[in-house]
Amino acid sequence: MSESHVTRAELTALGTRILTAVGVPEDDARLVSDSLAVADAWGHPSHGMLRLSWYVDRIRAGVVQPVTEPITVVDAGAVAVLDGRDGIGQIVTAHACDEAAARAAAHGAGVVGVRNSNHFGTAAYFTRRLAAEGHVGILFTNGSPAMAPWGGREKTVGANPWSIAVPAGGRGTVVLDIANTTVARGKIYAALERGKPIPEGWAIDRDGAPTTDPRTALDGVILPLGGHKGYGISFMMDILAGVLTGSSYATGVTGPYVPDRRSGCGHLVLALRLDAFGPPAEFAARLDDLISTTKAVPLAEGSSEICYPGELEDRAEAAAATDGIALPAKTVDDLRRLADSCGVPFGLGDTEGAPCSP
Repeated sequence: MSESHVTRAELTALGTRILTAVGVPEDDARLVSDSLAVADAWGHPSHGMLRLSWYVDRIRAGVVQPVTEPITVVDAGAVAVLDGRDGIGQIVTAHACDEAAARAAAHGAGVVGVRNSNHFGTAAYFTRRLAAEGHVGILFTNGSPAMAPWGGREKTVGANPWSIAVPAGGRGTVVLDIANTTVARGKIYAALERGKPIPEGWAIDRDGAPTTDPRTALDGVILPLGGHKGYGISFMMDILAGVLTGSSYATGVTGPYVPDRRSGCGHLVLALRLDAFGPPAEFAARLDDLISTTKAVPLAEGSSEICYPGELEDRAEAAAATDGIALPAKTVDDLRRLADSCGVPFGLGDTEGAPCSP
């Protein structure tokens, strides 16, 4: 399937036009669109612009509020809980990160729980922001059921991804962002978007048989990361992001690809101020030594390099800034139709649209 190459700025501008057309304030629309464009630039189209139409559908259905107005329901020093009130996930999470950073500035650590939010794209987009401010950033979220509990055959456990990011001086940011399934469900949607099969071992069908068909996989069960260990981690993430925060959990959470049911997902954000633990320069030197030692390990057969978490995404983003972001033809066509439905210029070409239906 052919691809088009576009810039991050073009994608962000298009997404901003589309979201403002359905009632999202411009600054919020720009942040959401940038989060999706950055995911594409990192080489993670599973969390990129292919999701924009899902967000618009949910706003139009009234299950996501276009104007995000979270409120504080718990204010306890280093700890707070926000109610996102069904606002846009990226905007709710940005508020939570700002709140966590402010509380970390006062207390050394800030912990913010979030209830009644929505899908926020890539967790690393937000933990990297905290790292850029001099914090260790940690973010947990729960999601709609993707896998069965270990020993079961029905989906009740979300992929429940999480991310940790730390500033790494001249190396940028060390950041881990993973789901607790063998693969994020969005990667299966991305394979479907590209018309390609998925690798064996990612998922099973409804009858429990292995499958490489992305549509069958989405109708079936995604396998946990590391067997029972992935299930156990995901279960605990549901406790932290859902049960603890007062949000929904397990089968009570709805995914962003469902257009007409409120999400109910929850998040937990932690910001740890580096200088509360010791001199930041000492931390930077020790971290650089850890990275250097790790990258110097003799290579296994077939390997060409050892990378630290986040290094490949940094390289992909730099390459995308030069060569553009590759989008599948189907994603481009879907964005064109979405722009048309909102009556906004497509901007990746010369297409104009028809009147919008918020």
